[in-house]
Amino acid sequence: MTEYANGPSRASVHHVVYAVLPDRLSETVEFFSELGFRFQTIELEDVGLRVLLDWAGGLELVTPLSPGPDSDGAVAQFLQQNGPGVYSVAIRVGDAPAAEQVAQRYGAQTRFHQHRGGDGYELDEIELSVLGLPVTFLSTDLP
Repeated sequence: MTEYANGPSRASVHHVVYAVLPDRLSETVEFFSELGFRFQTIELEDVGLRVLLDWAGGLELVTPLSPGPDSDGAVAQFLQQNGPGVYSVAIRVGDAPAAEQVAQRYGAQTRFHQHRGGDGYELDEIELSVLGLPVTFLSTDLP
């Protein structure tokens, strides 16, 4: 078990993040909805993303708000280079920055940091690539 600044913590897989082409989003949502997933939609204009979450079901769909080759965000670049697919696996940890330090010892390349809070919640998210694997560390007081 890893010791983090706030004490021992057991990490767990929280959810899988799929990058989806904007013109296939409706069909993708319909497919997963028929399987029983229930999404909440969030538009993050500051990072140019439309996010559909079913955290209880362990699934997140992300797509650029502005489709096309002019989009310069990380998800748009991923879609241009790889097409749709697994963008990251979110690992819930007690302390995202401490987990990032562990990953850096294994040669991690950090792509994105974000902190969000308000209305009684806090969320830290760090996207990185470690040992060739896309990983997102997530620490939050949300369920």
